[in-house]
Amino acid sequence: MAGIRVTKVDWQRSRNGAAHHTQEYPCPELVVRRGQSFSLTLELSRALDCEETLIFTVETGPRASEALHTKAVFQTSELERGEGWTAAREAQMENTLTVSLASPPSAVIGRYLLSIRLSSHRKHSNRRLGEFVLLFNPWCAEDDVFLASEEERQEYVLNDSGIIFRGVEKHIRAQGWNYGQFQEDILDICLSILDRSPGHQNNPATDVSCRHNPIYVTRVISAMVNSNNDRGVVQGQWQGKYGGGTSPLHWRGSVAILQKWLKGRYKPVKYGQCWVFAGVMCTVLRCLGIATRVVSNFNSAHDTDQNLSVDKYVDSFGRTLEDLTEDSMWNFHVWNESWFARQDLGPSYNGWQVLDATPQEESEGVFRCGPASVTAIREGDVHLAHDGPFVFAEVNADYITWLWHEDESRERVYSNTKKIGRCISTKAVGSDSRVDITDLYKYPEGSRKERQVYSKAVNRLFGVEASGRRTWIRRAGGRCLWRDDLLEPATKPSIAGKFKVLEPPMLGHDLRLALCLANLTSRAQRVRVNLSGATILYTRKPVAEILHESHAVRLGPQEEKRIPITISYSKYKEDLTEDKKILLAAMCLVTKGEKLLVEKDITLEDFITIKRAYPGASGEGLSPV
Repeated sequence: MAGIRVTKVDWQRSRNGAAHHTQEYPCPELVVRRGQSFSLTLELSRALDCEETLIFTVETGPRASEALHTKAVFQTSELERGEGWTAAREAQMENTLTVSLASPPSAVIGRYLLSIRLSSHRKHSNRRLGEFVLLFNPWCAEDDVFLASEEERQEYVLNDSGIIFRGVEKHIRAQGWNYGQFQEDILDICLSILDRSPGHQNNPATDVSCRHNPIYVTRVISAMVNSNNDRGVVQGQWQGKYGGGTSPLHWRGSVAILQKWLKGRYKPVKYGQCWVFAGVMCTVLRCLGIATRVVSNFNSAHDTDQNLSVDKYVDSFGRTLEDLTEDSMWNFHVWNESWFARQDLGPSYNGWQVLDATPQEESEGVFRCGPASVTAIREGDVHLAHDGPFVFAEVNADYITWLWHEDESRERVYSNTKKIGRCISTKAVGSDSRVDITDLYKYPEGSRKERQVYSKAVNRLFGVEASGRRTWIRRAGGRCLWRDDLLEPATKPSIAGKFKVLEPPMLGHDLRLALCLANLTSRAQRVRVNLSGATILYTRKPVAEILHESHAVRLGPQEEKRIPITISYSKYKEDLTEDKKILLAAMCLVTKGEKLLVEKDITLEDFITIKRAYPGASGEGLSPV
């Protein structure tokens, strides 16, 4: 009998694409998801004899091997599916054979080469059938990325557009973003991002073998979306100067960025800030099959020394002393959450995981962040992988203000320590509404449980022994330091203060506000009020001072007074950045030594909006109070 060979292959792209939710990918090759069977129809040179065997080989990456699980050799079988790759005959009509192939739910993801060997009576025929792409599978219950809700799978895997929330806590604004994971070349680019990583360049075979694990893959993507340690996708810029590139505010989606990175031969694209990094990473992870969403945190801490507090140093006018202040609180910060199991931590920590591609701090020597379990953050388990202390501080650090004196001594100033981590937001499933998910990250601010978790986090991080109000912190080498400022509040002053916006803050117009002071006692008091104002970036970094004045105020018993403030357009127009943000501060010095710092962030608008759109905790329209 003559030997047998394959003459034609039908990848059944329409049938497989519908079954695997991959029909939107425009790639020339088949795209399927792991842990789920897909079908091929083979045209043979003659009918297949029952004694003849079909042996398939799949391989991915360089130097593919069965030992690394990047290669599998298997033949058609009538047996139940095993733990590895399997093949089964579906149907046969004369010289046409339909077979069903299936990968294990823990298979390495990426581009595969499929080959076949037909054996008959000591004669063998080998043929490369072609390439296909294997992705993570949120529809497969055995896959680590499994997500039970079909509505959530539609939103977090298949939706190619979304909303990113920005602004300030009391005036949250929505920006549309085109993720475009099904656009031309995007899947190829996402696979290229993995291949351009330092880990792949150094040891490609081992790197590819780790791509079965969503923890590994997301950590690589978190590093590669920024360009700090590699020729990653986006170059960050926070100085308000965007020469030679595009302002972060002008991007409206990920596709143009990713395509520019490819066409520029992997040269980082200029420029990005946090929402750009998050938008691009959302595209990449949805494209690879991991359910991912974009999350915005308002009043987001950047705790550089990882002591779980933001220590801000100010002068007598409330101006931030940049040389002394290493920590910061951004008006907002945007990151990602991806849904998968934490086999390294245990089932209690499955679910949403924080990932952040914005290059803020190094993690194991590389600018990346996560995955950090959201559950671990809420429960104060900051010792668990990865980057728990940094994420915990972003949402739950105590905000501590210090007045720095000329003799280089410091004094604790009363201010709102609970302003960190407000209105944590993401787009709703199936609509453009804003959903507040703050309770996923922490217990109610100031509650007994929240304070217990904060103390637990300090203990987990430092190895703390609490004695009264003193906090003993164990450092490397066994040396102990103590500080009583982590948990001890400043003395509450006998006056209260608040900025009030008198007119909607419109770009091109003068700003009209008032500082409202109230005497909380039954005795008269004198207060020295030092006012300052500056244009700022959204990271709250000052750009230029636009207000500097002092007032002597006498408050009668229980009296309230307003200090009117006007900042002319001519005063701020030259120094306003594209963020259009201004920070006001009032250092209130009571005669008996009490000190109160009042601050307000203002975002200027180009036009008046009447409709209430995406308010924050208590904001509405354009006139936050």
